Amino acid sequence: MAQSANSGPEPDIERAARLIADCRYVVALIGAGLSVESGIPPFRGPGGLWTRYGEPDMRGFQRFLADPKAWWQKQLFEPEPYRVELNQALERARPNPGHHALAELERLGVLKHIITQNVDNLHRMAGSRNVAEIHGNRTKLRCMGCGARFERRSFPIEPQRLPPECPECGGVVKGDGVMFGEPIPPDVLQVCEEQALLCDCMLLVGTSGVVYPAAGFPI
Repeated sequence: MAQSANSGPEPDIERAARLIADCRYVVALIGAGLSVESGIPPFRGPGGLWTRYGEPDMRGFQRFLADPKAWWQKQLFEPEPYRVELNQALERARPNPGHHALAELERLGVLKHIITQNVDNLHRMAGSRNVAEIHGNRTKLRCMGCGARFERRSFPIEPQRLPPECPECGGVVKGDGVMFGEPIPPDVLQVCEEQALLCDCMLLVGTSGVVYPAAGFPI
């Protein structure tokens, strides 16, 4: 909506809408804040999971590499209390208006791609198609050998045969979620870097923009 010269500063929402409309290639960088409205608790800050339970082992990926069988046994039979609460919230969660708005912007051709730090799969549930999940997707498993991904619900996991093996190459299979100390999967990182270079406008939604490598994409 046009404003007269005497109407004062342009409201932030109108300025944001004008910037988006005037840009050629819009990309959204999404953080955990977007999913809080869907009932998924944040990790840090007031009421955060790690605030209440304490931060998890920062050597998670090293522990997995050292003994993937023990890691799988713990996930299946002795998960940490914070993980139990998180998994219950993730199972109940549904996309909120923010997820649907982003999906609608994509359908309109305004939003070209989403880079999300969330693993909750809510963007895809809302209908977004062009999504790079920098920290993985909780509904999938990933082979450490060939990088193939599998739907968790349809992948047979036999407790007496751990760790699971990749049907493609025989490699060790883990959850798709990126652990502490684990490199970002190169195929996803490449997409994120390409999208960051293409875009002339990046929306930051629900993220402080201080955790790398995601924080480097707007720059």
